[in-house]
Amino acid sequence: MKGVFSAPGDFVHFKSQVPLHKIPIGTKQWRYYDFGPKVVPPLICLPGTAGTAEVYYKQIMALSMKGYRVISVDIPRVWNHHEWIQAFEKFLDAIDVHHIHLYGTSLGGFLAQLFAQHRPRRVRSLVLSNTFLDTHSFAAAMPWAPIVSWTPSFLLKRYVLTGIHDGPHEPFIADSVDFVVCQVETLSREDLASRLTLTADAASVGNLLLSDSHITIMDTNDYCATSQQLKDQLSERYSGARQAYMKTGGEFPFLSRPDEVNLHLQLHLRRVGVEARPDLVRGISRDGSGGDPSESNDRKEDSDNPPQDDGGNFESPSTESQLPAPESSEPHSLNELPLSTAKCCFAGQGDAVILLPFPLLREQITVSEILLQLTLVTLVPLLVGWLYITSKHCWKSKQLM
Repeated sequence: MKGVFSAPGDFVHFKSQVPLHKIPIGTKQWRYYDFGPKVVPPLICLPGTAGTAEVYYKQIMALSMKGYRVISVDIPRVWNHHEWIQAFEKFLDAIDVHHIHLYGTSLGGFLAQLFAQHRPRRVRSLVLSNTFLDTHSFAAAMPWAPIVSWTPSFLLKRYVLTGIHDGPHEPFIADSVDFVVCQVETLSREDLASRLTLTADAASVGNLLLSDSHITIMDTNDYCATSQQLKDQLSERYSGARQAYMKTGGEFPFLSRPDEVNLHLQLHLRRVGVEARPDLVRGISRDGSGGDPSESNDRKEDSDNPPQDDGGNFESPSTESQLPAPESSEPHSLNELPLSTAKCCFAGQGDAVILLPFPLLREQITVSEILLQLTLVTLVPLLVGWLYITSKHCWKSKQLM
């Protein structure tokens, strides 16, 4: 991990140009970016457990300038796979999108396959990266899944971060890991609990009506949280799919190898018949002009964002944007780590704030640790309150005597 990390310049520019959309649909709140000509069938990007809509910003910027429409979404708070399918279908109806192409990584790839299985008429093609066919192995590795919704935020974040390979990285891979780690810090306890519940909910993808020729499997050959056995199962299921392998890239090739990923995405979209419309792209400028001028967005936006062109007109982004926090560049032992390297985690619903050094967050976590720390976080406040009430009662008794 790098010692010092600040927001990449292209990400800062992305946030200054591409508006963040927020719409409530039923009981679900959707955060997403929608950029590019609206007349083009969209490529919808679904992140993994540790990802947010922001992690695909390099694809949004590059592909939209080529004339493609890219939508990147946050996985909403859903608690089972059936609820995900229903919620995602309502989201597509709300933004008036009928036929889609899905690009999913890790958990996002699994959810993309489930949606393609149950709503085959809407999904035209799939791009799957570092993903899997079933979640039984994850369910077996999370025996504490029934209490995940009660687990404090800092423990959930710690568990998610243990799945990210921690070791010497090439600079571009280290940057991608740092970026995703900072995005994890923006996720709420409910968001993390929901995603881990989806991962631990034992389920398998059934047979798809989608032809293998409309599927691309894009993987890296170095390392990722998805085991090689799960990757091989995916390749065997979709034996006729196009294979796109990258020599390196780590767990987040869309950030570490964006040029290669974007090229594979363009080749996939061309192969499945998506016609780009570069003639509708004005180009990015610092004054906020660009995108598709043909249509305007009449849907509900975040209160910090005035209505904008849903096809890609650039406006000031939401003030909700989360920039990664800097970390200390000096090496320290675990006991000497300064507060500048600490991560601020909110424990449960209360006001308690726990500062944990980042290396501590990355240590391996066990079921017994989770149960012990959950017990301490839950029982200590109750014990303190009981002692306070008891002492107050004794004091009043002495006064009466």
